[in-house]
Amino acid sequence: MAAGKYLIGVDIGTYESKGCLTDHEGNVIATDSEKHGMENPKPNYYEHDAEGVWWHDLCALTNRLIEKTGTDPAEISALGVSTLGTCCLPVDKDLKPLRKAILYGIDARSVKEIAYLTEYYGPEKVKELFGRPIVSGDVCAKILWIRNNEPEVYEKTYKFLTGTSYLVAKLTGNFVVDRFLGLASLRPLYHPDGRIREEMCGPFCRPEQLPEGRVVTDVAGHITKEAAAACGLREGTPVIVGSGDSSSEAISTGVTSPGDVMLQFGSSVFIYCCTEELVRDDRVRGNNFLIPDTFSVAAGTNNCGTVTKWFRDGFYPEAVEKEREGHENAYQTMMETVRKIPAGSEGLITLPYLAGERTPINDPDAAGLVIGLKLKHTKHHLYRSALEGIAYSVAQHIDIFREHGISPLRIMAVGGGTKNRDWMQIVADVIGEPVHMAKVTIGASYGDCLMAGIGCGVFRDFADLKNVIRPSVTLMPDMEEHRKYMPYRKMFDELYTANREFMHRLSAMEEG
Repeated sequence: MAAGKYLIGVDIGTYESKGCLTDHEGNVIATDSEKHGMENPKPNYYEHDAEGVWWHDLCALTNRLIEKTGTDPAEISALGVSTLGTCCLPVDKDLKPLRKAILYGIDARSVKEIAYLTEYYGPEKVKELFGRPIVSGDVCAKILWIRNNEPEVYEKTYKFLTGTSYLVAKLTGNFVVDRFLGLASLRPLYHPDGRIREEMCGPFCRPEQLPEGRVVTDVAGHITKEAAAACGLREGTPVIVGSGDSSSEAISTGVTSPGDVMLQFGSSVFIYCCTEELVRDDRVRGNNFLIPDTFSVAAGTNNCGTVTKWFRDGFYPEAVEKEREGHENAYQTMMETVRKIPAGSEGLITLPYLAGERTPINDPDAAGLVIGLKLKHTKHHLYRSALEGIAYSVAQHIDIFREHGISPLRIMAVGGGTKNRDWMQIVADVIGEPVHMAKVTIGASYGDCLMAGIGCGVFRDFADLKNVIRPSVTLMPDMEEHRKYMPYRKMFDELYTANREFMHRLSAMEEG
């Protein structure tokens, strides 16, 4: 058993970072959060300041967790970190960021690079190397964008890092990346065992510009004296390699065996399904998984909390003001009227593609669409229709799993969206399957704690976590409501294809 009594985890999200302190039994001792912004300097450009957001938030959270609990830093056995998985940050030899971090698939600036790489490799080679079309979440396309558009940054780059790689390097001085993330997000630059595929680096970077691929629960290094002074932890505390936020969140919900599915309702919806065999499908991403001898199907939308936040800020200012005055959460206020509207929002269907879309359509130029508007409709109908649209998108992914013979045995929901139980009931009704919520719904920072526990020997392996993670709430589908949703769902599936050309024409006009 590892020395100490506690484990600590920190996750950096799109708009908020979260920290968690647990004991060695997985019981949560304390949590904390730190809000931050996301920069949008141009259409389809989304960025974070790595030092001002990522490192600042990690240090703020670890210091506060220690202070608020009175924990002796010497009693913390290990630290786990996760961040937005498919980010790209170039740094120099002193670990100084050379530009703002380019965020995950929501950032679609690399459209030209994707088109070039698709032609460069050819369709068959793309399928062999990527398992699907190249998409905006692929870090290699982001690296190529920097090479093409910011040559002075490219020339100075010592390492191209993900968010987690950057924070682990700040903590330990070592450059590593989870080998699962290396395969999932940095393909075709890594072998399954974590070795860099030097022969594939040519169009992108030099092999030495990439971090070393390691197992997620390996100890990447130990907190340095300088880092300890900044984050409040003891010098020498073990730090695991860590992973992306979505895979850490999947572990936090108990996705630890084939048939387990995670629905992560955050700024986007991210979906993981643990499988026994590799799935190849252009609409989603099949890969190895964190857990030895398993595979995963990963999928991610751009639109979830980004859409509900857009509605809150633009359509419900009175709810925001009431929350500021100490009344209930704005989202709860918004649902008071929405929950009275019947399934189908009285004839409204919304394509919630306000920030383009990743899976299953993989189209950065997709746009939002509302169809069926009549004088009887209110902003409440619009909001409910948007929530239903996100649920229809989730259902599309579940159907893809079924097409490949994967029967979801347990669907676990996690993330900020799960606080809205009415919305989660809509999701259960639309997909026609029970939706479970874990007893601990903190998310990725809790998964970081558990994986740090594996890394330092508190837990034997991932299977050992089954004794720690248990569901607490199950929402059963109302099959009568499910039947009501079916015709709307069918039209939802057809609307994008029918309107894609108009979306692209509008996007081209906007770009000039």
